[in-house]
Amino acid sequence: MERWDRVGRGAAYGAALALVPYALIKVSWVVGSLAGVLPVGDGFGMAEWVVLNTVTVGMAAIGITLALALVRPWGMRIPGPPVVFCAWVGSGFLVSILPFAVFGALRGGAGGEDPEMPVWEGALVQFSFLGMGLGLTLAVPAYLRRRWPDAFTGRLGDSPRAAVPWAAVVAGAVGLVWLYWALGGTAGIAHPAERNTDWHVLVGLSGGWALAAAAATTMLARARPARLPRRPALVICWIGSGSLFAWSGWKAPVSLYLALSDPAGALPPEHPAAALVPHLCAVLAGAAMLRTVLRTRVIPPSSQEERAA
Repeated sequence: MERWDRVGRGAAYGAALALVPYALIKVSWVVGSLAGVLPVGDGFGMAEWVVLNTVTVGMAAIGITLALALVRPWGMRIPGPPVVFCAWVGSGFLVSILPFAVFGALRGGAGGEDPEMPVWEGALVQFSFLGMGLGLTLAVPAYLRRRWPDAFTGRLGDSPRAAVPWAAVVAGAVGLVWLYWALGGTAGIAHPAERNTDWHVLVGLSGGWALAAAAATTMLARARPARLPRRPALVICWIGSGSLFAWSGWKAPVSLYLALSDPAGALPPEHPAAALVPHLCAVLAGAAMLRTVLRTRVIPPSSQEERAA
């Protein structure tokens, strides 16, 4: 077994183990709220709080299963699309939360999701995110290398050229909107006082990944610069498109709920309607960019010679 493969396998087990505390905490929130021994989060009713946290329990279960699929023999036998999709969405969620969690740890904050969360729970949540993020960073490439060894070979110039996808243009526009907000722009902001450092960091990271994904998708489509290895562009497009799809796929329903119900105590910085449009565009653009990644192919050397002739 190669060294890189051993590292990836160990990282997969570590990622699965790291996510267990998060899943147990979320289960305790659901059970405790229903039993009346734990409070419901600010701005939520009982039903909304239970549904929200039940969904995150399911996400944690999928994350643990995904991590084990990257290392166990049965993971090589299951169909490729479910593994690819779950790894893509998981990477998209973690690419923003991982730097955010590191920033929170360096700042000395607990990083809790609720003001009433005990410090130890906040620390465990951060540990779960950091462990899962770092684990997938090493485990996913090792798995892909084992299952599809030729996927990242070659250079950009080895692929056929195409027009710049509409998804790259949309992702670039969404990224600019988010960076505008992160840098202090007020258009579309309903409650400026609610913008804290955490909000600026998360919005800025999302905007940066959106622009990076747009640039990488354009490079893949145009097959330029020709001598650049395909791997960096594919990885950036993979991560950035996953971030667009995963985060906005999560935030769009929340923005729609806030726009329609206007619950008491919920004061997001952005106006819900102004936030909803970029999120919907991001979901569509992210899905389309994944299609670009999966359809990008290398022209065999013999075909290149025939095309040149």
